[in-house]
Amino acid sequence: MKLSRIIFLLLAVILTSVIYWLDHSVQSKGLMSHQPKELGIFEFDFESSWSVSSGLVVHLLILFGALGLFIHGMKTMSEGIQKAASSQLRHILTNITSNKWNGIFTGLLTTFMVQSSSATTVLVVSFVNNGILSLKQSVGIIMGANIGTTVTGWLIAIFGFVAPIGDYSLILFLIAIAFLFSNKGRIKSWGETFAGLALLFMALELLKAGIPDEIINSSHFDFLQEVSGVGVWSVVLALIIGAVVTIVVQSSTAALLITILLCERAIIPYELGLGMVLGGNIGTTITSNIAAIPGNVHAKRAAMAHLLFNIIGAIWMVFVFRWFIVGIDGVVTNVFGLENPRTSGISRAVGLALFHTAFNVINVVVTVWLLDQIVAWVVRLVPKKQGDDEVFHLDYIKAGVLATPELSIIEAKKEVAKFGQITSKMLGFFSKLLVESDKNKKKYYYDKIAKYEEITDRVEVEISNYLAKAAENELSEDTSRRVRGMLAIINDLERIGDIFYHMSLTLNRKEGEKIWFSPEQRKNLIHMIGLVDEAFTIMINNLKADYKTVSFSSALNKENEVNSFRDFLRTEHFENIERQEYNVKSGIFYSDLFYSLEKVGDHIMNVTEAIVGDNVAGELNASQQ
Repeated sequence: MKLSRIIFLLLAVILTSVIYWLDHSVQSKGLMSHQPKELGIFEFDFESSWSVSSGLVVHLLILFGALGLFIHGMKTMSEGIQKAASSQLRHILTNITSNKWNGIFTGLLTTFMVQSSSATTVLVVSFVNNGILSLKQSVGIIMGANIGTTVTGWLIAIFGFVAPIGDYSLILFLIAIAFLFSNKGRIKSWGETFAGLALLFMALELLKAGIPDEIINSSHFDFLQEVSGVGVWSVVLALIIGAVVTIVVQSSTAALLITILLCERAIIPYELGLGMVLGGNIGTTITSNIAAIPGNVHAKRAAMAHLLFNIIGAIWMVFVFRWFIVGIDGVVTNVFGLENPRTSGISRAVGLALFHTAFNVINVVVTVWLLDQIVAWVVRLVPKKQGDDEVFHLDYIKAGVLATPELSIIEAKKEVAKFGQITSKMLGFFSKLLVESDKNKKKYYYDKIAKYEEITDRVEVEISNYLAKAAENELSEDTSRRVRGMLAIINDLERIGDIFYHMSLTLNRKEGEKIWFSPEQRKNLIHMIGLVDEAFTIMINNLKADYKTVSFSSALNKENEVNSFRDFLRTEHFENIERQEYNVKSGIFYSDLFYSLEKVGDHIMNVTEAIVGDNVAGELNASQQ
């Protein structure tokens, strides 16, 4: 965690303590018109001044500030968990199979670890873009994420209402501060997690204290009783309210907190609160749909699948809502041993958390058998465009830098591998251009190479900017080394694009001057292209593999082959010039092309060197012995 973040957290705690001290001082001086009640460390006696004339606006600002503190606490805790468990997350996200149950478990576990369904769904959207996940796999992970995110509701219900630990949050924060000043990155990450958890519970107590008990008896909220109920239209109305609240606050967790808090205080009816929880499931899909806007058709389909899955669940729940909440009430009273949710605020908080979990678990069990049908519906709803479907979009990093550098580097690694495939296509275009005789087809390949050269320039800039933003976070030594390696790789790949573009210009000038290659020259260039193509294959495989497992020897052997053939062509070329076996100008163009191909081979070799990193010297020594 950066020093600025630590200072912000300290200021938040100091401000909270000052507010408490001021409130306590006012009460001790007898400025309140009523006898103050016994207060906990974060309980404030706001009831006496809950009116427009005596500071309602101030209290509303305090409530919004507490909500902001809660969201910041959740964000800090989520980032800390992601950093502390980065290696485990990397293993989970890069070892997904086609089994639908495995996908559900992956989504559940990932969301449980990062405490953010939005982070998981954004990852899914980026993974399906011509990458590691199919659309079917992504739907399974989204289903699991819906279950994993329900853990937060239990944290709020249990530690906020059933067994509140807000009075001990400062102790937790003290532990967090001690961890944050550790020199070990993993311990520091856990300190960030504890700091976020402490802020979360502080915010809970501030929110609970900020809503006075007297407002419960206010007649201003009587109309909610009239619109609330178990009927279809009442549930639909509650669902819409919940979706709107979630979209406005841009956090399903914050929306759930608001719903539980208002329901626990009986400001809104229990049935309305349950319906709002249902609507929150739909509202949270806005995150993945926003992330899919710059993506290709596969990303949009994954986001649409998220929305469709939650809508299907909401539809069947609307019709069984009446009987479902009877079962929830029964579990709360008979299994948990609490009072009826309609008479106890604590029971209502537990009931909402239970409803959230039970609904999502049952919805997954029901809809998992419709997985193929959901995929088919999504394909129809989001049809593929004609021609190449945005093939040159950045598929993995278009949604922006993720909260954790480790996850950002995973995305960047796949984008770099795709960059390597783009440059290898330029070799294919050039090889066809070399042997093509039709003018229209030649123009097509010239244009393709020129277009791809522009693409390589743009991709290099965007990936380097992405890595620079990711590097603004605190990076481990291993992650920093990988970032430097990727920056070197994309520079070499961009240079390869430039070389192919200049080679196409060389061919164009040759044809403009009516100069032709001999069959032997053409044959040699085609053979050289074949060697470079093999080098490209090795490079792409290395880019896709785990960098730690990449071997230097195969790339080095192929580079030696390219260099040896270059030396052979150079010697033969000088001999042919001396014997005047072909035109001097033809020889100039010919040598320019085979030297350029050898330079491409050098940059391909540089890519593998950047991948292997510290292991290069050892493998070079081993190869020379």
